[in-house]
Amino acid sequence: MSVDGAGTSLGQVPIHGSFAVERDLAAPPAPVFSAYADVSLRRRWFRIPGSPADAHHSLDFRVGGSEVSRGVFAPLGDLGPEERIAYRSVFWDLVPASRLVFGYELVLNDVRRWVSLVTVELSAQASGTRLRHSEQYVFLAYADDGAHDVAHLKGSTQLQLNGLAAALDATG
Repeated sequence: MSVDGAGTSLGQVPIHGSFAVERDLAAPPAPVFSAYADVSLRRRWFRIPGSPADAHHSLDFRVGGSEVSRGVFAPLGDLGPEERIAYRSVFWDLVPASRLVFGYELVLNDVRRWVSLVTVELSAQASGTRLRHSEQYVFLAYADDGAHDVAHLKGSTQLQLNGLAAALDATG
């Protein structure tokens, strides 16, 4: 088994898992769907951490289309090394104002850390939309027993949905 520069073991036994997050949003389903589909709205709530000068984001929102987001992030500021982060997805199923299904990979410093299959379901509620984000993941490279990596994935999903809610509130 080899180890990368960050101490992450490569060639480990994959960690499989899944989780689901539900969020009630004040906006109706069509604007919520648009927040995924419209690149200017998407950039408001979905981005790789780091300097905007080092960032890249492209979105081809159609079945068979893709999204790519890259950035450089220094989690410890000037005290530690920079991390190169790349997110690449492919859209498999898009039903306007109802459902998105896509797969993505997260690559950190040229090492594919995990891949996921995501289903986002939108259902109309009296107060707006109930969003259900279901994710099936497989970690391919992780630190220690992978518990921190899995917690990070779940936590970052919650943060993204917080950003989505804020972006929808800002667009009124």
